[in-house]
Order: sequence, then C-alpha cells, then structure tokens
Amino acid sequence: MKSHAKVVVIGGGVVGCSVLFHLARHGWTDIVLLERDELTSGSTWHAAGGMHTINGDPNVAKLQKYTISLYKEIEELSGQATGVHLTGGVLLAATEARLDWLRGVVAKGRYLGIDLEVISPNEAAELMPLLDPKQFVGAVRNKEDGHLDPSGVTHAYAKAARKLGAEVERFTKVEDIVRRPDGLWRVITNKGEVVAEHVVNAGGLWAREVGRMVGLELPVLAMEHMYLITEDMPEVAAWNQETGTEIIHAVDFDGELYLRQERGGMLMGTYEKANKPWSEFQTPWNFGHELLEPDIDRIAPSLEVGFRHFPAFQHTGIKQIINGPFTFAPDGNPLVGPVRGLPGFWVACGVMAGFSQGGGVGFALSNWMIEGDPGADIWAMDVARYGDWATMAYTNAKVRENYSRRFSIRFPNEELPAGRPLKTTPVYDALSAKGAQWGVSYGLEVPLWYAPEGVKDEFSWRRSSDFDHVAKEVAAVRGGVGLAEISNFAKYAVTGEGAAAWLDRMLACKLPKRGRMTLAPMLKDDGRLIGDFTLANIDDGEWFIAGSGIAEQYHMRWFEAYLPKDGSVRVEALGQKLTGLAIAGPKARDVLAKVTRADVSNTALPFMAVAKMDIGMAQCLVGRVSYTGDLGYEVWVATEYQRAAFQAMIKAGEEFGIGLFGSRALNALRLEKNYGSWAREYRPIYGPLEAGLDRFVAYGKEADFIGKQAALA
Repeated sequence: MKSHAKVVVIGGGVVGCSVLFHLARHGWTDIVLLERDELTSGSTWHAAGGMHTINGDPNVAKLQKYTISLYKEIEELSGQATGVHLTGGVLLAATEARLDWLRGVVAKGRYLGIDLEVISPNEAAELMPLLDPKQFVGAVRNKEDGHLDPSGVTHAYAKAARKLGAEVERFTKVEDIVRRPDGLWRVITNKGEVVAEHVVNAGGLWAREVGRMVGLELPVLAMEHMYLITEDMPEVAAWNQETGTEIIHAVDFDGELYLRQERGGMLMGTYEKANKPWSEFQTPWNFGHELLEPDIDRIAPSLEVGFRHFPAFQHTGIKQIINGPFTFAPDGNPLVGPVRGLPGFWVACGVMAGFSQGGGVGFALSNWMIEGDPGADIWAMDVARYGDWATMAYTNAKVRENYSRRFSIRFPNEELPAGRPLKTTPVYDALSAKGAQWGVSYGLEVPLWYAPEGVKDEFSWRRSSDFDHVAKEVAAVRGGVGLAEISNFAKYAVTGEGAAAWLDRMLACKLPKRGRMTLAPMLKDDGRLIGDFTLANIDDGEWFIAGSGIAEQYHMRWFEAYLPKDGSVRVEALGQKLTGLAIAGPKARDVLAKVTRADVSNTALPFMAVAKMDIGMAQCLVGRVSYTGDLGYEVWVATEYQRAAFQAMIKAGEEFGIGLFGSRALNALRLEKNYGSWAREYRPIYGPLEAGLDRFVAYGKEADFIGKQAALA
C-alpha cells in the first residue's frame, strides 16, 4: 500500500468506486480506495439493482440520467459486464390524485429530455402483463427504467479506475483519521498509514463511524429494506417466449411496491409504513455480507395490495426474502461535498439509490475537488443543507418518515410533521395562538400562513385550503400594514480592520457607505451566482449580512475558505442569537414611529438606510428595506428581546389595522415585484444577468471581486 496519495477514498461500494473512477478520468491518478472487506460489502451487494431517471428534484434527475448513460462506457473501458437491462417501466396510479402527480412528472421529464408518456391502464397491461388494469386509473411509461448487476457495475467502476492509474486496497480497514498541522490527512489503517491531501468518506453503512473519526456527526440512518423473489412463473415464461423481451419494471405507488423480472420469476420490493431502523447508533465493523432476518408480517399490508393489483402472485411461491440495510439522509437525498471546517475532507454518503445516483455523485464530487465547482446544480445533495441541529434523534424521526413516504404523494406546499418542532423563536406560542400554520426552514419553525379557527392545511394539486386566507394576508399588506416573523433568514456579522476590503473582494456589489444597505450578489470563479444578500454598513469595521436561511452552512463554508489567515476579518453566523420581524405596507412608517423615539421620517431613514434604535424596550437594528416591495422595515433584535419588540409593534399597529402574514404571502408579494429567492429563482447555475441581478454588480469597481473576469467575458 502506498504511503502518500493525493486522494484517499474510503469505502468500496458503488459510490466509492464511482468517485474513484471519475477522479481518475479527470486526470487525478495518485489516488487510492480503501475497503475494509471485499468490494460491494455493506449495502451494494444485496441491492435490488433497479435504476430510474425520475426524481422530485429536476437537478438530481439530470444526474440520474447521466448515471444510467454512463454504464455502457464503463463496461467498455473496464471489460467488465454490468448486466444492464434497459427494460423500460410503468409508473402506476390507482387514484386520480396520483395520476395528477404523474402528469406533473411527465411535464418535468419533457423539460429534462426524459421520454415519458401518459398511458391508459389497458395500455399499461399490454406492456406489463401481470397487472390487473381494473385496479388502476392510469400510468406513465418510462423507456429509461431498468436494472443491472450491482456487483458487476461496482467492479466495472473499480477496474476502469485501475486502468486509468488508480489503486484499490481491499481488506484495509481505516481505524483513524488525523489532520496534521500542515493540513494533510493521516489515514491510519490496519496495514499502515496513508498521508493524503483529500479524504472522501464514501463509507456507506459506516459513513457515521468514518465521520466520527474527524469529529463529524453525519445525519444518516440505515433502514431495513425487504424484497422477495418468487419461484418461476408461467406468465413470465410465456411473455418472454412470445415477445423475446423481459417483463418491464413496474412501480405501484399506492401499494408501496416496485417489481421487475428476476430470471424466470419476479422481484417485488416494498417501502412499508411499519418500517424499522437498523443499528441506530453504531454500525458493527464486522458486518458485511450478512443479511437480516426477514419479517414478512411487517410488509404484509403492502403484499396484500400487490397480490390484488398483480393477481398472478396469488398462486406463486416465494423462493427467497432478502432483508438488508441501506442508508438514508433525513430527506432521502445523498450527502455530498466538502465539509465546513474540515478542509480537504469530503463526503459522498447517504446514497440510497446508488445505481441511479452513484455516477452523478462521482461526477459532481470529482468536478468539485478538481475544478472547485461540482459542474451541476447539486444543492439538493449538498451536505451543507444540514447543520448541527440535525441530531441523531431528529435524523431517526425524519428518515423513518421519509422511508414510509417513499411512494407517497408530496403535494405542493405540504409540510411533514416528523422531527418537529425542533427550533422555535420566542414568539412561537404567540403566533400559534393567532392560528399560525407552521413550516420548517433549516430546522427552524416558520409561520406559513394564519388560519381562522377550524381551518387547517389541506393539500391539493389544484387549490389548497390556504389560498383565500393567504390572499387576505397579501391584501392587508398592500392596503395597510402587516407584520411577519423573519428569523428564518441567515444573519452574519463581519468585523475587523480588514472587513471592508474582504467584502469588496467577496461580493460583486459596490460597498455601501456607513448607515446604508445594498443588495449584494456573490459570484463563483465562473461568474455564476453562489449567493445573494442584503449588506449593511452599520459602522466602519462593523457589517451585517442577511441571506438565505437554508444556505447558512453553505455560505459559511464559502466565506471561511477565503478568510485571511492573519485574523483581520471575522465572520460569525449569528443563527438564533438574532431574530427578525418585518413590517410592510403603506402604513408601516406610522407603526414604526409609534414604537421608537428615533426619527424614522423619509429624510432621516430613507430607502436602504440602516440604524440602531429602540423598538419599545428592545434595542434593535432597523433597515428600511422590504422583501414585499412595499414601504417596509426589517427589525433585527437579540432573541431574548424579540417577544417585547413583537408585542410593542402589534400594540402600536392596532389603530392601523395591522395583520400577521406568513411566508406564503411573502412569496406571493415578492414574486409580484419580481424579487428572487435563493434556491428558487437564484441558483448556482445562473449568472447575474440571467437572474436579473446584474444591475447590482459593480463591474467597474476597482476591487477584483471573485468571478469578475468571467462575468465580464
């Protein structure tokens, strides 16, 4: 085993081998993969091997499409058969609501170049002869579904990587990872030590344990997952003989089932409601090629539906039941990317759909490591979407919920209850008493809208129960004044003698003068966006930034990568040390004037001005800016004083008819004014011109801000 390498990849499952291959294909060949046992040990070897292009996030779907297209290439490069069967598939709907959802899937597929088609139940039965068309109301045909040989694909990645110069060390258990003073990593194994510039945690079932070696607690949990394989079926043999093709894949969402042909029989897997985590706190190091004890009773309700929807199963014997663990992140998407605070340490784990996503994960991570950018919009996979608040108990609750809803409909604006409430602000109870319906943002409860007594969130593909009530909130703001809780924005303090020069380099805007604010795009080296903020110059050497709450960890990772080593600049994510309230509407100034002794006239506090003042009894930072596009103010206050500031503003606003409005009304208001939002309209694949932010880019300023040359090109 080599003693030094540019990259050490830990984990020899399909994801680790994909990362190794992609790094080697990009020209980094001084790399080694360490696997504690044989390749595929853990989850890979017992996977059902299905692959599909469809995903709820279109950017993840693009990477899944890439993954499937890659298999022919790695088979040719490696000489290793991958066992790919592109049979196509049908997605089945037993209800009209499900069919509505599938129509949306088809629309997304059209945008992504995925060949999808809505078909009737009878047409579905002509393609998949085992289903009973009377049980369904419609279906979607996907020509790019299929399955493969999990072992063959994994070894194909590994062999292709070795041909390009990479090394693979089997039976090499990583026992510790230590960062040296010079920033390199010591990877200590049972066979010796490797010193590396970069370490990739592709540990799969052991990703938590590998993370803990460097003080990182990753939000992943393994779940037991079962599928059964039937005896040979005459219906399968007859179809194969008649058509010369395999039976295509089928997903029965309402039965929580997926099916495909397995030799002369069928494979049927379930995502059952009564699910079970495996090894919740620590994965045994001696686990590898074992299976877990089947529990047929747990999946019986799903099988009951399956046998009704696919009658041929009623008279078919079961040859084998496979029960094995595989890992989920809380939202079901992978955890990928560099870890904040651990330069050179990367993760590629929580990939529950490894044969649909593994190639895309390897592609994005290798680009990120070599080029400094993933080369695709992978926000839905970025490890930075979680913070320390994603504890083990939270992860357990969300993963179990996600697993049980794997085939459930997620309606627009639907909020899921598990793991909540976790973080709340001091006005949570007061807003709940006013009918607040809550959502969550980066672990924090956020008021979405305010329901009259007896009205609750009911979701639909058409018009949900909140529509008329949100419209009233919007009208109240536009016609009078409204108050919103805005603590879900990320807040940062930037201080130090070098703060101004550093901000001038980091942000593409012209820096505001003392007591002023500006909108501040932040660009990557390629001239595309990596953030958009409101920047306030409170005092020379004291700056305040507000931005997207869900991207706090993401942006802190970027900020910290560019901080000077001399300590002349300090950046602090204020988190819930600072909370926010906003008032907006034509009567907003009248309300503010009643709760402060400060002069808030248009002359003293003009648009985009910022000042410290008391609101009631609470010391606050007030900016004259509004995300609604109306006259308005953002009020930032230390958490312990938020309740006092809230009560003062509500009391002062009574004579002006002040109302509460939530984030759904805020979104409607901002969209009417064409104001974008990070991770919605503003994403890292867009430049400032595409996003409509180019007017805030100071192309002519003296500072050579990041991305300037690319943005000018």
